[in-house]
Amino acid sequence: MADAWKEAMELAEKTARRAGECGVVCAALQVERSVMTKSCSVDLVTQTDQQVEQLIIQSVRDKFPTHRFIGEESVAAGEPCVLTDEPTWIIDPIDGTTNFVHAFPFVAVSIGFSVNKQVEVGVVFSCLEDKMYTARRGGGAFCNGQRLQVSSQEDIQQAMVCTEFGSSRDPEVVEKIFCSLRAVLSIPTHGVRGAGTAAINMCLVASGCVEAYYEIGIHVWDIAAGALLVTEAGGVLMDVQGGPVDLMSRRVLAANSPALAERLLQEIHSFCPIRDDAAPSL
Repeated sequence: MADAWKEAMELAEKTARRAGECGVVCAALQVERSVMTKSCSVDLVTQTDQQVEQLIIQSVRDKFPTHRFIGEESVAAGEPCVLTDEPTWIIDPIDGTTNFVHAFPFVAVSIGFSVNKQVEVGVVFSCLEDKMYTARRGGGAFCNGQRLQVSSQEDIQQAMVCTEFGSSRDPEVVEKIFCSLRAVLSIPTHGVRGAGTAAINMCLVASGCVEAYYEIGIHVWDIAAGALLVTEAGGVLMDVQGGPVDLMSRRVLAANSPALAERLLQEIHSFCPIRDDAAPSL
């Protein structure tokens, strides 16, 4: 199985680069982009999202015809979002679609590979930065071949934290998001940032650029690859109410240490979105 995981890593990296480089994503930034919506007016999708996902799925099927898939656009089209013990590829073809639409320079292709409900391979290609983040369970995390290590900062008042606002504009959800943001800023922390993509935010934690990232309302395809990058770089993952993270719960806290994560838990106003494995198609 280890050899198969090595092949999966090589395929994920090759396919992510092929999708993200001039052939698809970067090329699409040079032309007018056709924009559609999914669950609401700020939940965007483009033809490039769909094109990239099909490219990745076909590349995997050519090599591993029996493997399963969870892809953002496939789920939006009605495919079930179910994580089983079978080898499964978890794909976000363009993480940061709103960034992509506006040519805001943080756009990623995210590919996770799971076996027995455990992510074994994670690849995030930050297309415009030309940064390839890779992780294999037990093998460490890397960016362009350089090993990653989370920050050693243990003082929350010296920390930088990432978060996002999500696509929900329900007033109660927005209120809780801003309550959390106000509380985190008022600790006080050094600051709060957000790249506009969960995958890159998690890569920033893995790289030691920020100490933590939390979000409620993300999806399994947003965080599957990044979650492995964080843990392989020495970080921790939790649910925003404490306890182990559940990839289908749409809630995550990634941090450089358990102590810093526990401190942030005290400030997050949590809520429970519909789970990915319980929701109708997006």
